[in-house]
Amino acid sequence: MDFVSIRIITGDVARLVAFYERATGARAAWATEDFAEITTAGATLAIAGTRTVPLFAPGSARPADNHSVITEFLVDDVDHVHQNLTGFVTDFVSGPVTMPWGNRSLLLRDPDGNLVNFFTPVTPAAVEKFAHRRPAQPLTREP
Repeated sequence: MDFVSIRIITGDVARLVAFYERATGARAAWATEDFAEITTAGATLAIAGTRTVPLFAPGSARPADNHSVITEFLVDDVDHVHQNLTGFVTDFVSGPVTMPWGNRSLLLRDPDGNLVNFFTPVTPAAVEKFAHRRPAQPLTREP
């Protein structure tokens, strides 16, 4: 088995895709107006509209109703990401702060209120743990 993606159901696919494109620096691949994917080296973030829910099971998912999942992105420089997103993100939850397990983390909410964590390993143990992964490239500040 291989974990390949997580899907966020939203009432506004274009808005959420635009947010994650800006936040990650990656471009989405659109399949339909109701479904797009942002692919990174480690996994894919799928973003789907509410019209896709009945294809699985009617009423099985609701947009902007997540209270238990944090989507996480490994980045080269979390402080740079924070600087880049300041003025764009309206809900920073915490950070950047160094966690007891050795990652420097930036926790924020996307436009639907979902928690998103950008992190950079900073202690030797954390750096070693993620040495096999190639983090996303640092974001450049847009004019």
